[in-house]
Amino acid sequence: MHSKKILVTGGTGFVGSYLLRYLVAQGYDNIRALHRPGSSFALVAEVADKVEWMEGDVLDVAALDIAMQGVRQVYHCAALVSFQEKDNREMIRANRDGTANLVNIALEAGIEKLLHVSSIAALGRTPGSNTVSEQTKWQSDNWNSPYGLSKHLAEMEVWRGAAEGLNVVIVNPSNVLGSGFWKGRTSTGQLFHQVWNGLPFYPLGGSGFVDVRDVARFSVRLMESDITGQRFILNGENLPFRSVLNQIAAVLQVKPPYIEVTPLLRETAWRLAWLYSKISGKPAFITKQTSRMSSRTFYYDASKSLAALDFSYIPISDTIRQTGAQFLASVSKGFEPAVLDF
Repeated sequence: MHSKKILVTGGTGFVGSYLLRYLVAQGYDNIRALHRPGSSFALVAEVADKVEWMEGDVLDVAALDIAMQGVRQVYHCAALVSFQEKDNREMIRANRDGTANLVNIALEAGIEKLLHVSSIAALGRTPGSNTVSEQTKWQSDNWNSPYGLSKHLAEMEVWRGAAEGLNVVIVNPSNVLGSGFWKGRTSTGQLFHQVWNGLPFYPLGGSGFVDVRDVARFSVRLMESDITGQRFILNGENLPFRSVLNQIAAVLQVKPPYIEVTPLLRETAWRLAWLYSKISGKPAFITKQTSRMSSRTFYYDASKSLAALDFSYIPISDTIRQTGAQFLASVSKGFEPAVLDF
């Protein structure tokens, strides 16, 4: 058993829930997790009784201070993810200021090590190159989404903590795939649901993809290591978006997307989606940010993660096959959430 008290923020979220389940499976028995009021425990039902739950928010300094008492290691998974313009200010506040609060209390409490779950969205882009590594410098330009900016600012708080003496590591997962909530959330599940529902369009770009279980496995191994002051891109494979969508459609036995999203169609689509959202009051599935990001191709170099811990990634085709099977099983059950086994 591992006796050090661990705190996981965002414990009921997509990545946080898999991290909790993996920690329990590895014999950790002194785990505390922070969750927001009203959070669903569907993704952690099987381990909920093995975790000490505390209700709170990383923006609530008093609640965070209580949650950090006696803690030796922190996995910071909590984050607000949105590509809706109306959420930009709150997203910056939650991701940057919440991380700053966590870092400040960690410094005061003498936390041994903090692992921050960031994103490839927080990494820089080099003009004229579509390959991104840990050394790629952040540049302010129109490639960066407000979400990416919020995660970059959160990272700056983590590195500030490191400069003040905190042992930190950062992981930057690419597009995280796996079972979870299927509807109504910014997650992989929504993508499977959209393809199953009939998604005729495919974008021209490409990106990196990683299994959510690999994010959990690597994070725990990184925390257990002596490595500090470094970041790691977590990426199983670089693939065109069309390839991923076609694989999902094949597993779900539905028609794959067949209409190429040209620049004209792309710019028209997000405007129509915006108009529909204004009329219906529902969030737009396609936004200006997501439509333009999907037209670009950036590939992510995960060689550092492979070498650092002698790590290997689950093939994305396996992830899609297993997630698709769980999605199909959920259809007759009202799309109840599901989780992949380790």
